[in-house]
Amino acid sequence: MDATESKSQRRPFSIKLWPPSQNTRQMLVVRVTDNLTTKSIFTQKYGSLSKEEAEENAKKIEDAAFATANEHYEKEPDGDGSSAVQLYAKECSKLILEVLKRGPSSKDEKEVLVSEQVSVPHDTVFDISKGARSFIEAKEAEETLEPLKEPGNSYTKICFSNRSFGLEAARVAEPILASIKNQLKEVDLSDFIAGRSEAEAIEVMNIFSTALEGSILQSLNLSNNALGEKGVRAFGALLRSQSCLEELYLMNNGISEEAAEAVCELIPSTEKLRVLQFHNNMTGDKGALAISKVVKCSPLLEDFRCSSTRVGSEGGVALSEALDTCTHLKKLDLRDNMFGVEAGVALSKALSKYAGLTEVYLSYLNLEDEGAMAIARALKESAPSLEVLDMAGNDITAEAAPVVAACIAEKQHLTKLNLAENELKDEGTMEISKVLEEGHLQLKEVDMSINSMGRAGARVLARVVVQKPEFKFLNIDGNFISDEGIDEVKEMFEKFPDKLGSFDENDPEGGDDEEESGEGLGDEPELETELEKLEVNKEE
Repeated sequence: MDATESKSQRRPFSIKLWPPSQNTRQMLVVRVTDNLTTKSIFTQKYGSLSKEEAEENAKKIEDAAFATANEHYEKEPDGDGSSAVQLYAKECSKLILEVLKRGPSSKDEKEVLVSEQVSVPHDTVFDISKGARSFIEAKEAEETLEPLKEPGNSYTKICFSNRSFGLEAARVAEPILASIKNQLKEVDLSDFIAGRSEAEAIEVMNIFSTALEGSILQSLNLSNNALGEKGVRAFGALLRSQSCLEELYLMNNGISEEAAEAVCELIPSTEKLRVLQFHNNMTGDKGALAISKVVKCSPLLEDFRCSSTRVGSEGGVALSEALDTCTHLKKLDLRDNMFGVEAGVALSKALSKYAGLTEVYLSYLNLEDEGAMAIARALKESAPSLEVLDMAGNDITAEAAPVVAACIAEKQHLTKLNLAENELKDEGTMEISKVLEEGHLQLKEVDMSINSMGRAGARVLARVVVQKPEFKFLNIDGNFISDEGIDEVKEMFEKFPDKLGSFDENDPEGGDDEEESGEGLGDEPELETELEKLEVNKEE
């Protein structure tokens, strides 16, 4: 990407007028509706439509005009889109007049046709992924892909996932794909070379890449193919021609450091990228440095997944610093990496800027108390609509619980909380439970399994969550809850047994004797007294 960045900087600045945003399209529907219902020269001459009928026609008019203009734009993608905009407006005007001339439809008519000449496409997705995973050879490919050869077909998305293409089948597909590439917006080639030799798989990928080169895609999915660097470069022709991608999926691709650098090198622009999913690869720290360059050049990113990619502290810091530019982020998934405290602290700086974040998955990152507290403090002041908070498996102890609790207290839209496999014990569990008492009416799931929790913490947490109107499931297995404590919790969930997880891994003999006996906490009056004393430090 470094090589292409300097080239892109020398290009003259231009503004693309096409395609229009969804808001613009919706505004046009409103204007068309007004033209069909309000008084004008034409409605006086031909009559106006009822609001209901006008809205129905307006949507069809806009769809048809957009399809015509978009087809025109795809034939001249290097233009600024001004001619497509003019055609868009012209088609709308023409279709409005046609509808008014036709007049209101009779009550018996079930459908309102916008125009006999212009029809809105219906079959836009061509998907052969259903059914058993299997090889596809030349003869079957000819039969299966036949619909793509039909003149005037409206397919904008193809999905070849779950079918393994051999060399001959790829050669059948090549001219077909080349003939429709200008109308395609979404291409899913995930898991399409399974079981093939490396040499054959590379050649198949080369064929598909060449056939689709020059298409203007919004979404590309190459997941679940053993790409490695050779595979990424086999898709080089296709990747180099993509500058408008909004979604890119590279999950479970065996992408190493070299392959990650190839991805960074080949994609010319990610300025429009909204979704980047990079799960389950062997990227490591050096590969993360390359991916961080992609992230840094993706200011519109909303959904970033880089889980299970063997990223350590160095790569974690680089990714965190790159994410600092992605202020539109809504979903972040970095699970199952080896970030450590330093990367956790670096990540907290980026998290403080995410006003629209709704889901954050940060489990198994070795954050420890220091990293977890830094992140909790950042999230407390940002992400007001956070729905999912996952910080399982980070060695978080009761010392960090007040800070984590203070964050949770602010997240009234929370639906799922996962703090499993930490060391919160009774004290930390009660801190969390106390803040969940107030509000949190949308809470559905809580997982605090494997937290060295005893009877006292289990009872308090269970009593709080069982009263939530939307609650679905509590998991507190793998703790040190006494048999009496389990009976008490089950009694609380007596009317909703399906909302309580099993206790198969619970160890009633484990834990600290004092905690297990519930001394100072176990008796109901004393427990309530202790809860009253618990306060969340708002300053932390």
